Amino acid sequence: MKEKKMAGGTMFMCACTKEECNEEFTIEAFKNPEGPDTTIVALSSLLPPVAIAVAVIAIFYCYRVHRKNKFNKKWEGNQKCIKHPNMECSIMLDDDRSDISSTCANNLNHNTELLPIELDTLVGKGRFAEVYKAKLKQNTSDQFETVAVKIFPYEEYASWKMEKEIFSDINLKHENVLQFLTAEERKTDVGKQYWLITAFHSKGNLQEYLTRHIISWEDLLLLGGSLARGVAHLHSDHTPCGRPKTPIVHRDLKSSNILVKNDLTCCLCDFGLSLWLDPSLSVDDLANSGQVGTARYMAPEVLESRINLENMESFKQTDVYSMALVLWEITSRCNAVGEVKDYEPPFGTKVREHPCVESMKDNVLRDRGRPEISNIWLNHQGIQLVCETISECWDHDPEARLTAQCVAERFIELEHLDRISERSCSEEKIPEDCTENTNK
Repeated sequence: MKEKKMAGGTMFMCACTKEECNEEFTIEAFKNPEGPDTTIVALSSLLPPVAIAVAVIAIFYCYRVHRKNKFNKKWEGNQKCIKHPNMECSIMLDDDRSDISSTCANNLNHNTELLPIELDTLVGKGRFAEVYKAKLKQNTSDQFETVAVKIFPYEEYASWKMEKEIFSDINLKHENVLQFLTAEERKTDVGKQYWLITAFHSKGNLQEYLTRHIISWEDLLLLGGSLARGVAHLHSDHTPCGRPKTPIVHRDLKSSNILVKNDLTCCLCDFGLSLWLDPSLSVDDLANSGQVGTARYMAPEVLESRINLENMESFKQTDVYSMALVLWEITSRCNAVGEVKDYEPPFGTKVREHPCVESMKDNVLRDRGRPEISNIWLNHQGIQLVCETISECWDHDPEARLTAQCVAERFIELEHLDRISERSCSEEKIPEDCTENTNK
């Protein structure tokens, strides 16, 4: 086509002379040898989606960092649950100290770096592991926290794994359950070991404490009530703050698996034989869980291997039986009952120090034996109520036993009655009457 100037503008006219010449169509006036820069065009096209992608990634990263910081602050701070002000949401690593550690509880178990821990002294030894008092060093100073380290040998990996999984459940956190820090796999000179790092309680376990100390009626209320609250929390399907949780049965409740805190309250530990009562578990799954526990503290149905697998409450009832034996141990060392004998475990010398299942069957199943409740104990009104509770908890019929929550509520009622009695004595200002009431 050729350009032609016209009055109204420029026209382009066909200038070919052969047929179908428009197949070779060109406009000479529009030829641009330089042409547009294709690189600039490509970059201009890609820039908006790249910018959007970078913005989305940055926003997501900021959100995750904010959420992590918020979570850490929740557990590091000295916060309280709104519904239950007595339930602290932080960990006290060493109950000999009054400050709250800055180390987070229950959220260190995914650390890839090992904690700076220096083992100190051996404080306990069980079937599966040894427990050491240890120092957790602070990165920024020479200060340290006192912690407990439970060390499992390589052969006991399964027990370590089970206890680690139970402890790692954030809903397990409770003032009457041992506070957990982290679980680690360590290579040492003696081979591979598995560590559980928890809070340290200098008073030791309940059995050791009762062996060394005679307790008062007030101490009995503290120890017994906190024990019941700890077991009730395990068995509950919700936390004190109202969050849903999967119930847990301990399956090895005994005085040596309960620690005594500085305020003379109990906290449960040693969850290596514990079981989640997940509704998805089948009867076969529950049947395969086995006959576990310590023979001296086994419920009759456990000794006889006749737990009702169709009802998950049956597993909780075995814990309640064991708890009753521990409550008896606590009561036997209370000076409110009169003369206090030396500490003896349940069933005392009727069985060997470490009785087998068959030996306990003879005492518990054939003879329907239970630890002796002396008549002199019943002279104290409060002790009498505790003994009634114990008897209902170790009933031979599992379904006749109280729940752990009911036991916890009874101790709360006893504490309330005790405060009313003290207030009444104080108002009357008759010391003789107070003395009489205390001895009853």
